[in-house]
Amino acid sequence: MKKITMAVLALIVVSTTAFASGSGETSESGSTGKRELRLYNWANYMDPDLITEFEELYDCDVIETYFDTPEEALAKLEAGGVSQYDICVPSDYIIPSFAELGLIQELDHSRIPNLVNLDDPFVDPSFDPGNKYSVAYQWGTLGIVYDADKVTDIGDSWSIVMDDSKGYSYYLFDSPREQVAFTLQYLGYSANSVEKDELMEALEIMLKAKHAKDCLGFEANVGGLQKVVAGTADMAIAYNGDVLQAMEDSPNLGYLVPKEGSVVWSDNMVIPAEAPNLDMAYAFINYILDAEVGARLSTYNWYATPNKASLPMIPEEQLEDPAIYPDAEAFKMLEYIEDLGEATPIVSELWQMAKTR
Repeated sequence: MKKITMAVLALIVVSTTAFASGSGETSESGSTGKRELRLYNWANYMDPDLITEFEELYDCDVIETYFDTPEEALAKLEAGGVSQYDICVPSDYIIPSFAELGLIQELDHSRIPNLVNLDDPFVDPSFDPGNKYSVAYQWGTLGIVYDADKVTDIGDSWSIVMDDSKGYSYYLFDSPREQVAFTLQYLGYSANSVEKDELMEALEIMLKAKHAKDCLGFEANVGGLQKVVAGTADMAIAYNGDVLQAMEDSPNLGYLVPKEGSVVWSDNMVIPAEAPNLDMAYAFINYILDAEVGARLSTYNWYATPNKASLPMIPEEQLEDPAIYPDAEAFKMLEYIEDLGEATPIVSELWQMAKTR
């Protein structure tokens, strides 16, 4: 991994320390006597070198905790996590729920000077107008990971894990909105449909897939991917960056975004309502939005950067990889999951039926 230059490091020290210390707040110290940043994030999503660098830069300790789904993160914050974490990194569609429940606080943009580096699609997003509560962290897609040595006729459709697995073993995705979304897309509907007939059709497809002899059950986040890497499953649902990371050690892996379309998403940094170390939270957000730091993060985790200032520093092999940066034609087949508002309980009930029947 490319190391940050001393010149850039010096600039970061000047730009971030100034606003962090200028607030007049004192962050809590941990058992070591140092300030702390408590980060609640997805697993395998943060470059350890950047954590070490941030700790050295701010003379602090970073304490990382992980979640598997946005719904898990929301439940954790509702159960008292609002005062346990300084930064949380949920997906786009669930941020309105975080805000409506009072779990996150409005951002003071004056304390995030690197906010100007955000690329246009991530400024004023529909799920958070004006970036009132959130700042983009990374973005990517969802698709099928498979062992190409075993699965020699993967095809180009979701049907391989929804209707006809051709004898290959597979895991479905243990994430309610995403599993329901791509099932609806497989049927030719919007990922955000709340039409009763369409949802019931999706339920029947999920139940059929779940009870098929080749289905091994549900796995969340990287669980299914790890099973494919270990050779205990032939196929699973996974995020593109996780698959591309795993390919470095397991070149037999393949990744497919089916022809019916799939989910595109952005994960976003938010500050819990009662974050104990507010100065560190703002320092971390601004640090991640630095151009070189942002490039190093995306180069490490193989996800796409929302930072336009980072793009010139991304390796060419990644910029030209359609599995990371889909072209305009491919992007037409991708759909963001939206906040369903009052209709959210309908999909939640559907998911419960899919899991329990």
